[in-house]
Amino acid sequence: MKNLFLIFSFVVTVFNLNAGVLVVEGKFQNKNIYIQNSFGSNGVGFCATEIKVNGKITTDEVNSSAFEIDLTAMNIKPGQKVTIEISHKSDCVPVVLNPEVLKPRPTFEVVSMNINNSGILKWTTKNESGPLPYIVEQFKWNKWVYVGEVQGLGNPDTHDYSFHVSTHSGENKFRVKQIGLATTPKVSSAVIVNSTIDKPYFMITKDNKAIQFTNETSFEVYDAFGSVVKKGFGKETDIKNLSKGKYYLCYDNQVAEFDKKK
Repeated sequence: MKNLFLIFSFVVTVFNLNAGVLVVEGKFQNKNIYIQNSFGSNGVGFCATEIKVNGKITTDEVNSSAFEIDLTAMNIKPGQKVTIEISHKSDCVPVVLNPEVLKPRPTFEVVSMNINNSGILKWTTKNESGPLPYIVEQFKWNKWVYVGEVQGLGNPDTHDYSFHVSTHSGENKFRVKQIGLATTPKVSSAVIVNSTIDKPYFMITKDNKAIQFTNETSFEVYDAFGSVVKKGFGKETDIKNLSKGKYYLCYDNQVAEFDKKK
């Protein structure tokens, strides 16, 4: 029988290729793998019979109820792909206790970061240990706001990345971060650029059906419970379908309140 178990599809996979072989794949993160090893169904001998790492048979002792696959002793570089083949008896399957250690962690270091006159955020990094996306954020509306993301290449070499950002009036702050599974996000320092864009203002039309801005801007409208009810970019947004009540308008780098009267 073929069993397939996916653990975070693009990072680590654990599956039975065929009866008697359990395969674990991922990226080396300076951690070893631990195996829970049961007896065979007849009670004689242990389940696992042989371990291969990247095609090479290891000297790990498998005749135990639990054992360690010592990856650190195999001269594998951090971030390098690892394929572990665990041969076992056909009537039992060993248990991989910590497959998450082969998942990528955010380890990048920023060499440089800047924004050019065309609004292109550029950053150079090194020491990545896995293919995690770089999340681009802008500080506005008293919080860091998601702007977009760029896929990281995931190896220790030096890499250049870029992303087009939109600025608001006054001081702008941008940063990038990576998030690994079950780890604290790693965040870059902020790069700051000042914009000469005129600060926009808003007004509610007399018929209470639209919000108009003096120039184009990103905006979000929140209801009294903090839920986003409108979001976009432009000089106007329709609010005729909003219920009567108080709302919060985030635009440019401003936060304001308004009442929908009818």
